[in-house]
Amino acid sequence: MALARARRRDQPNYWPGFVDALSSLLLVIIFMLSLFILTQFFLGQEIQGRDTALQRLNSQIAELTELLQLERANSDDLETTIATLQATLSSAETERDQLEDNLAGMGTGLEGRDETISNLRTELADAQEESDEANAAVALLNQQLAALRSQLGALEAALEASEQRDAENRTEIADLGRRLNLALAQRVQDLNRYRSDFFGRLREVLEGRADVRVVGDRFVFQSEVLFDAGEADISDSGIGELDALADAILQLQEEIPDDINWVLRIDGHTDSRPISSVRFPSNWELSAARAISVAKYLVDQGVPPARLVAAGFGEFNPLDPAETEEAYRRNRRIEFKLTEG
Repeated sequence: MALARARRRDQPNYWPGFVDALSSLLLVIIFMLSLFILTQFFLGQEIQGRDTALQRLNSQIAELTELLQLERANSDDLETTIATLQATLSSAETERDQLEDNLAGMGTGLEGRDETISNLRTELADAQEESDEANAAVALLNQQLAALRSQLGALEAALEASEQRDAENRTEIADLGRRLNLALAQRVQDLNRYRSDFFGRLREVLEGRADVRVVGDRFVFQSEVLFDAGEADISDSGIGELDALADAILQLQEEIPDDINWVLRIDGHTDSRPISSVRFPSNWELSAARAISVAKYLVDQGVPPARLVAAGFGEFNPLDPAETEEAYRRNRRIEFKLTEG
């Protein structure tokens, strides 16, 4: 019986590694979803601004179209009036010609010819006056028609310019979205490259330590490396590891360009056994206090506070859900993750 138990203990346990892999995959998916949502948010803001400009342009186009229709209607009315006046003028000129013919054909010897001639001349003068007035009205209407045609051309030009600006704005929005996606993808690629360099340096510095390991895109320190049981003050034995971590962060800061917004997230985790003390009423307070202690120590070593984020997860994100001493030890940890700010 004892021999069988010994054999079972000697068999490798693949389940923790499988859980680590699944956790890493889930965190990567969450990170990509967060990045995608952030990208869509900024792109949505930019597109919303462009849509507002497009709506304003469409409103201007509608107003210009209404003005154009009104001007065209006025132009048609003026042309009708001109045609009427020209017909009136033609009729007056015809009457004048008839009067002149009558005047010229009248002979002598007729009684009252002088009076008739005088009347005809009066009528001829009136017809001539009406003809002059009609000509003046036609000239004025021609001027108004020319002005309306000029305004019509200006409105058509403004309409074409507005439509061209609309097309240019749509093209610019599409190009902006494409460039934004490319820029975000490049930022993610650059951050991944610097994360790999950062983890590579930490591997070299902390090589050979079984209680410090890489899990996916995170560096995991067992809590016992940095803290005594139930405490949040950094132990003397953990100062060396944090000094190495601070040196790696400072070197990384010198290499990452200023336009890449990055932060180092420090996550505190505990096992599922509850703690209840005056200082730490629950595992939430203990995990958060440990993360904050690490962040403060790194700040004391020169790491900018704006590049650090401290978070406490308590017992609610375990690596191993089993209730064994080995599972408790694995779940008590401090994780470091380089991510985009």
